[in-house]
Amino acid sequence: MPVESNFWRLMEMGLRRAQGPDGALSASKYSYIGGFDSTSNILAGKLYGIPVRGTIAHSFVMSFRCLEEVQPRELPPRAGGDPVDLAGLAVSWLQRVCELLQTPPSKANQGELAAFVSYAVTFPCDFQGLLDTYCVRRSGLPNFCAVALALHQLGYQAIGVRLDSGDLAQQSKEIREVFRACGAHFQVPWFGTIPIAVSNDISEQSLEEFRREGSEIDMIGIGTNLVTCPLQPSLGCVYKLVEVNGSPCLKLTEDEEKMTIPGMKAIYRLYDAAGHPFMDLMALEEEPSPSAGQELGIRVLGRLEETTKVIPSTVEPLHRTYFRDGQVCEPLPSLPEVRTHAQVSLSLLSPAHRQLHEPQSYPVAVTERLHRLFLELRQGSH
Repeated sequence: MPVESNFWRLMEMGLRRAQGPDGALSASKYSYIGGFDSTSNILAGKLYGIPVRGTIAHSFVMSFRCLEEVQPRELPPRAGGDPVDLAGLAVSWLQRVCELLQTPPSKANQGELAAFVSYAVTFPCDFQGLLDTYCVRRSGLPNFCAVALALHQLGYQAIGVRLDSGDLAQQSKEIREVFRACGAHFQVPWFGTIPIAVSNDISEQSLEEFRREGSEIDMIGIGTNLVTCPLQPSLGCVYKLVEVNGSPCLKLTEDEEKMTIPGMKAIYRLYDAAGHPFMDLMALEEEPSPSAGQELGIRVLGRLEETTKVIPSTVEPLHRTYFRDGQVCEPLPSLPEVRTHAQVSLSLLSPAHRQLHEPQSYPVAVTERLHRLFLELRQGSH
């Protein structure tokens, strides 16, 4: 999933849906390499240094019934001083917010308000709200604003809200209007820019809809459609030999997709004049490297019966050896270095290859010499 993290901040949150014994850690690591900004997986953050982000859960909000359950409920001002009853302060702010929004305070769920207060007392510098446990407009939004304004009165600043159901794009616009109204009415300038995060089975199609419809979304949490593969629930990979003791070997089968390409190989990426990669080329390891500006005769996989002529403007060798005979022979890149390399590579792809609908296939080809070796081994096996 090519992403544009300069448009939205993206959070990987698929731990509970990941497949395999280390699927959750792999998902966190490779999502970060692919351009995501953070993960909800705390262990991945510890092991790999990936920024960790998260929000409160519906189960936490639903575990409260009334403000009397909040313990402790006092919070000292950030600048110092005597602790203040945050629950009582939030109730007074709720009245003022509801007057501004023209909604009855009685419609705001008291358990939800208690959950927000409890969270704010524990994490006053990282307070955020999950708005859709009950009704966003009548309950979640006014309850959040009340607690956020109470915290502001004590010198703290809320860091965001999350939506997990409904029309996310439209709701984000309505929430932003309320934040701006509260910021203007109560003279709290930063209030109108409180980050809005969304989740709920987000897919590439969801991102496209958000972009088309417009929204006030700042962060997107993606889980199931990122860490699992509904279109290919199992990966058809099998280990096959291509060379034994210096002799190339070939697996033949009626199924062309299962035939191997023989020999030790080098891989090159070919670029066009615009700087976009247009093809990856496999060559035998002992072949000379292709040269920029020199015409090449190649065979594209899937169309091996015909020769194609290409002239690359730039040639990039892709194969690098980090392990040889069980030993590390070159320092391994750090995760940030891998991430940067991946993002630069994605940015170089042609828009025709990156588009969501009917993308152009990216070809992989073999040299004429490698193709001849393939034909020789195939004929010798009959």
